[in-house]
Amino acid sequence: CLTSRLIPAARAVPYSNMAAALVQYVVLRGDLARPPHSWPLGAVVAQGCHAALAAVHGYREHPDTGAYLEQGDAMTTVVLEAPDENSLLDLGKLLKEKGIDHKMWTENPEGMATCLALRPYPRALVQPHLRHLRLLK
Repeated sequence: CLTSRLIPAARAVPYSNMAAALVQYVVLRGDLARPPHSWPLGAVVAQGCHAALAAVHGYREHPDTGAYLEQGDAMTTVVLEAPDENSLLDLGKLLKEKGIDHKMWTENPEGMATCLALRPYPRALVQPHLRHLRLLK
């Protein structure tokens, strides 16, 4: 397995049975797929992929990230919707205030925030901060 070569086994499982509860939350702007933006589905999905990968890479040394990657095909990702750029930026500020590790993805050269991804966390630790968001549809 590729991840077993990248993540030392001693770091891979920080919580014993809590590893199964690890989840990566990705929050995409819902307005990007609707007018006036009307981005193609693939472009919106790419924003989520960029943010998720950047968060995993940025926090690759964290034990939760290693444990999450060790789950392989059992990894859980939840994709939520922020209504617009301001709500996404507000969420980023809230998460920073609460000490929740995340990566805000900004589309350049426009400098437009499009997506936010948390590093993998135990669901119970971050869900209260995201409860107000709905699943992306």
